[in-house]
Amino acid sequence: MSSGFGGGKTRHKNKIIVGAVLAAVVPFLVSTFAASVTVGNGALEFGQGSQQAIACDPNVFAAISEEWHSAPTPQDASAGYFRVRGVTVSNLDLTSCRGKKLRIRLISTVGAELTLGPIPEAHVLQVSLPDVDAPVSSTDAGALALTYLTGEGAVISSAMAGSVSLSVSGTSIYDGSDLSTTNSDVTFYLDPTATIVNLDGQTIGRTTVETVNNPKR
Repeated sequence: MSSGFGGGKTRHKNKIIVGAVLAAVVPFLVSTFAASVTVGNGALEFGQGSQQAIACDPNVFAAISEEWHSAPTPQDASAGYFRVRGVTVSNLDLTSCRGKKLRIRLISTVGAELTLGPIPEAHVLQVSLPDVDAPVSSTDAGALALTYLTGEGAVISSAMAGSVSLSVSGTSIYDGSDLSTTNSDVTFYLDPTATIVNLDGQTIGRTTVETVNNPKR
């Protein structure tokens, strides 16, 4: 009897140790979504938790990166969860989408738009894609006009917790392909400081990606 109980405790401890090692070795995870159905001259894509409405590019992909976020409780000092670190739109053609607005939303598993900023109404993150002949990589949130919108598309004047990265060189986060102006990555980081916006990755049911041709907002 003693030997049996002792063995059970050892296996339980090993599982805890392995979990801790994995959390330490893997700083963030990436969930990728693909599959598309082309509709008319544009594209409406559904698949594995993603939805895109990209009229200027018929084949884009979404990838969610996650990282461990410590949230200790009085009962468990090691408690925490994998927070959403960022959302990457991959394989985006900056030539055909020149000057368009690119928007992302995160939808919960119960169908509600999740808050992406420091105020509850911030349900959308938007950037303006470069309107130039030869776009270059950039992390300048001002130049890319990173902003929050309400779910209905109204601009929100609020302090920005997020950041953005546009990449036209290097390798794609989605599939490791070579980046270019016709195969770019745009990554929206919800909150690099992890102090304001911390969404549990398990609450995400769907990612939406949209482009709009609206010069006013």
